[in-house]
Amino acid sequence: MYQALYRKWRPKTFSDVIGQSHITETLQKQVAEGRTSHAYLFTGTRGTGKTTCAKILAKAVNCRQPVNGDPCNQCPACQGIENGSFLDVLELDAASNNGVDQVRALRDEAIYSPANVKKRVYIVDEVHMLSTAAFNALLKILEEPPEHLMFILATTELHKVPATILSRCQRFSFKRITPQDIAARLSYVAGQEGIALTADGAEILSRLADGALRDGLSLLDQCAAAGGTIDSAAVLEVLGLAGNLQTAQLMEHILRRDAKAALLLLGQLYAGGKDVGAVLGELSTLTRDLLLRRTAPEGGAALLSGGYDSAALDRLGRDISASRLIYLASTLQKTAADLSYSANRRTDAELCLLRLCDEGLSGDLTALEARIQRLEEAAARGRTIRTAVEQSAAAGTETMPAAKEKKPAPEEAPPWGETPPPPEEPPAGEETGERVFDVPEEPVRTHTAPVPAAAAPSSAAPGGTAGGAWWRALAEGCKGRLPPMYRAFLDMCTGALEGDSVTVYAPDDITLGRLDNDRVRSALTEEAERAAGMPVRLLFRVGEPPQATPRENLQNLLKFGSQFDNIQIK
Repeated sequence: MYQALYRKWRPKTFSDVIGQSHITETLQKQVAEGRTSHAYLFTGTRGTGKTTCAKILAKAVNCRQPVNGDPCNQCPACQGIENGSFLDVLELDAASNNGVDQVRALRDEAIYSPANVKKRVYIVDEVHMLSTAAFNALLKILEEPPEHLMFILATTELHKVPATILSRCQRFSFKRITPQDIAARLSYVAGQEGIALTADGAEILSRLADGALRDGLSLLDQCAAAGGTIDSAAVLEVLGLAGNLQTAQLMEHILRRDAKAALLLLGQLYAGGKDVGAVLGELSTLTRDLLLRRTAPEGGAALLSGGYDSAALDRLGRDISASRLIYLASTLQKTAADLSYSANRRTDAELCLLRLCDEGLSGDLTALEARIQRLEEAAARGRTIRTAVEQSAAAGTETMPAAKEKKPAPEEAPPWGETPPPPEEPPAGEETGERVFDVPEEPVRTHTAPVPAAAAPSSAAPGGTAGGAWWRALAEGCKGRLPPMYRAFLDMCTGALEGDSVTVYAPDDITLGRLDNDRVRSALTEEAERAAGMPVRLLFRVGEPPQATPRENLQNLLKFGSQFDNIQIK
């Protein structure tokens, strides 16, 4: 009859127990020196060896030929306890024997001497399930038991055990087994059982075991039933989990704010039988690794899950801030916690991906914070580009020939090649000072244009009108029709009218993505047609508008001055 791997390979001596040397060495020394206690309390998470150590301890204290504190497993006492034929060593489940009557029966029976072994041992598993009355009934015999009696209590929830019980026991805390120890044990068991288990397969099984060796052996048993070589791909396929590559690809879509690609990949995983809860859990683990990688790049390697290599983590975390990683982690954790009582788990997972791709959908201060951060990043990129251009221009100026250096700078001469007339003196009786309609002394930017629609030319020179006052007036007219979230992005753009086409120039892809939608297009088109007095087409581009020639600058300046009666431009 086939026996599960975790039962077949259960340790039979303290030396075989994996990852709990701080406990097994103490128990071995107590048995070897004959200084065992009358009551023990083993605590820890599932699959860490509590019940196994309890059985080994029961055999060790009754073994006729112990070896350095370990049972020999050859004498009749060891064999009888192992196969369950000796009733003097009894294992109880407190979940099904939690009443006071069962504990009273146990107390009445415990006073009798053992029939086949030296000590009568009671192993009470999940002792925290006992009722309050049952705990009270156990107190007296636990405090002053007969010489032949030993209690070994085991629990996964220590906080539920009364303090009166804790004070009467020696407590040993079992820790989670490290993935390295689990992988080594799985490889050893697979080799003994003739199972083809690769190193990457053992690594992913040890990570999925979450510190419980019993879970790791059960997963290995499940994968071995499918046959063939057990590698990482086979483990993911048999267990129905999303692979690391697919998780990394999904995270890449989220970081690029590509909601469409993220939803399509989630749909593929769901169609392949993957659990959406597992997908969100792996995304959360990857987000944690990225956050640890960013906040503790040197000493945080030991805290990583180990499921992703350094190259993948560096590639994904190159241009992402810690604040967004915290937002991703908190959103994933909240959604994963809510999936247990969700009416439609797939819908909740898809909504979570949409919120991860666009913080503006969260509906709280996170959306405003994300917009401000993107604006700051865009401004920082603009400063970097401006500094690089200035440094390049300075370097070019230094390498120019001496003959070219003697030429007057283009900014010092008028754009039309004539000597500018001296400024006119103000008429007598008028106050001196700057006039309202004085033309600014700084050079006219290439995207300036007249404000009124009537002054806009029908075609840009050599074909159009770019940016400036015309664009500002157009943008101001649209702001009253658009929500506040679009206004800041409009201020970052410039526009140009060329024939019947209005081209909007955005500084980066983020700004373009926020404005290129039906709502903004409709408002801009209507305002542009009202300003131009004719139907126009609206285009969006990333970059700067085309540079104008000096003669085009002069024409724009003359058209600007023609709107006012008290300004004369020569």
